[in-house]
Amino acid sequence: MTQPAAAPVKIAVAGALGRMGRAVAALCEGREDVVVVARFERAGVDGEGLVSFEAALAAADVVIDFTTPEASTALAEKAAGRGAVALVIGSTGFSPDQTRRIDEAAQRIAIVRSGNFSLGVNLLLGLVAQAARALDPADFDIEIFEAHHKRKVDAPSGTALMLGEAAAAGRGVALSDMIQPARHGLTGARPEGEIGFSVMRGGGIIGEHSVTFAGEEEILTISHSARDRSLFARGAVTAARWAAGRGAGAFDMQDVLGLRNHK
Repeated sequence: MTQPAAAPVKIAVAGALGRMGRAVAALCEGREDVVVVARFERAGVDGEGLVSFEAALAAADVVIDFTTPEASTALAEKAAGRGAVALVIGSTGFSPDQTRRIDEAAQRIAIVRSGNFSLGVNLLLGLVAQAARALDPADFDIEIFEAHHKRKVDAPSGTALMLGEAAAAGRGVALSDMIQPARHGLTGARPEGEIGFSVMRGGGIIGEHSVTFAGEEEILTISHSARDRSLFARGAVTAARWAAGRGAGAFDMQDVLGLRNHK
């Protein structure tokens, strides 16, 4: 006997007029496993088909949010106060206090937060950790390069910092102890174990990330290039389907993709 199809996951899109908001809504069109039931923006922004924040939370199983750290933090707290709805957050550039507040909200609802929803990038994280574990810091220097469009306001990108955390974890150190976010002037010789970051902002670059392990005799570079924003939207929708109906907790794409044991 044929089993009835599961009801589609009801999604609300925050920042609906933004690039990622439009990409998420477009990706959901015509699919049977998800449906966009609400689109909303920050207070005071009008647009056809937009609803209030309260109406969106009441209608949805999951909210997908690519906005700003401030808006995402407020959304997490309001969603946690209401309960029932899960949250997928793709914003980056959070302060330690904002991260703490989101983690507190995740004690009441399921929140999937990631600096990058790409399958390729999440596989790249594992490769970087493995390489950092195998290559001695006395012999190989680590440099992370990232490039994004000129409208991106935070640097290094959330993805670059994730890669830095993966490299640091591979070496059994804290990124905060080894990070070098920029160089200028007479910096002196490079300290052993330093994890460097280089940033480019320009044009319409969607996302370029590479991690270089530079030795005296050889150089290893592992990289990822994003060609279309739909790949991030697809990952966010995958995360929304995974989070719908799930118990409270702070998750990321490693959990969603089964690349480590679920929390």
